[in-house]
Amino acid sequence: MASFRPTPEQEAAVAAFTAGDHVVLQAGAGSGKTATLYLLADSTSRRGRYIAFNKSIAQEAARKFPGNVKCGSAHALAFAVVGKHYVERLAAPRMASAKLAQVMGIHFKDVHIGERKITAAGLCYAAQETVIKYCQSAEQVLGREHVPWLKGIGEQHLHDQLAELVLPFAQRMWADLQNPDRGRVKFKHDHYLKMWALTEPTIWQDFLLLDEAQDTNPVVEQVFNAQRDHAQLIMVGDSAQAIYGWRGARDVMTGFDGTSLALSHSFRFGAGLATEANRWLAIADAPIRITGSASIDSGIDKVDNPDAILCRTNGGAMAEILTLLREGRRVALVGSGTTLEALAKAARDLKEGKRTTHPELLLFSTWGEVQDYAEYDPDGRDLLPLVEVIDEHGVDVVLDTLSQLSDEAAAEVTVSTVHKAKGREWSSVRIAEDFTEPQDPDNCDPEGEPLPGPIEPGEARLAYVAVTRAQHRLDLGGLSWINRHPDGNPNRPPLPTSATQP
Repeated sequence: MASFRPTPEQEAAVAAFTAGDHVVLQAGAGSGKTATLYLLADSTSRRGRYIAFNKSIAQEAARKFPGNVKCGSAHALAFAVVGKHYVERLAAPRMASAKLAQVMGIHFKDVHIGERKITAAGLCYAAQETVIKYCQSAEQVLGREHVPWLKGIGEQHLHDQLAELVLPFAQRMWADLQNPDRGRVKFKHDHYLKMWALTEPTIWQDFLLLDEAQDTNPVVEQVFNAQRDHAQLIMVGDSAQAIYGWRGARDVMTGFDGTSLALSHSFRFGAGLATEANRWLAIADAPIRITGSASIDSGIDKVDNPDAILCRTNGGAMAEILTLLREGRRVALVGSGTTLEALAKAARDLKEGKRTTHPELLLFSTWGEVQDYAEYDPDGRDLLPLVEVIDEHGVDVVLDTLSQLSDEAAAEVTVSTVHKAKGREWSSVRIAEDFTEPQDPDNCDPEGEPLPGPIEPGEARLAYVAVTRAQHRLDLGGLSWINRHPDGNPNRPPLPTSATQP
């Protein structure tokens, strides 16, 4: 790694590390956290381990870190002890949910949960997800708290009904997964991670560096914190970028017992974009504010030809891709297009009167039910862009469109969901239109229009990640409503309220 002059904040981190403190380091977007971790590792001859969020990050770190630090993911640690015994099961072919349901003894035809019907294949999927959520948790025993909240089931009593049905099958699946030689349930990496964690392992290193701590699953947090008595613990991440709660991740930084420090100077963008980032940080009540680099010209403008377009949802990404291809642009999609393809095929099944096992749509019997749910149920608003694209263009057009995508190296513009864009940066970015303004349905202005509603912290964190992917120019696009929202303008007088009901 090239030599550079540390900032005062980086020097403070090195000093705390050298003093032997357990440290939690809040690192804002573009603040050089990897470089800072390198400084810590390079300041000592002690043996350490860098625990990365995923394999690709670990491989990149291994090329930069000094030889006294081993780099790998938590899964790599678990594989070396437990996962290696399950190699054959990891490579085993998939089994259709309907077939696995029969093998697991799920013989129901259709079960009603409220107004929704769930098939045996749907119950099988829910049981598999229950096991995965248990594996990502810190709990010792698989229980009803691990049963997923499926789309279309939004009330506690309905979830209780689902849990009663699913738990016995989930427990049967977990027992099946314990056998390294044979079993029918598809074995995944999270399974051996949990098995390893249940052994209460010791990681014999002098210090541990946990990266992307805001997105750490509780099972990894549990193992990491258990090393406190014999190893120095360094936790680094950005609480404001905690956007993976939906898949079991939890921001473990705010409650960590250690010296709290921050990296607040961004090397990615200048003052103009730092101001926008800080607006969302304030809304999210984040523990950090950012300063931009004086040497970087950055700001908020309309961008007609951005390098990247960032979307809230998969449906929003699909809509952007269709528009760009009609304009004759070469388009890339961050990550695999298989996610969008699977959604489109699930929609086709429902439109043809078939049931689907796709996790987003498995509780719906018809496409009409999905349309109503997306249009009228607040929990379904993230499906609305998908529904609109399918209804306007049809499944075949969508599937044909996905086959026309280019590699990023050859593309004129890259489309991504914000979740997939995390860790990335582009010179210019436009925010897609599927970031809708929250509304308060119980209060209206004098014209009868709903007043702006509160911005959920999770949505503010997602917006913060989105606006900090740009280096020079940011087109707020679908987030422009923040300019008229009271939370985005804290010094503006409050909007008039009315008792009028919409």
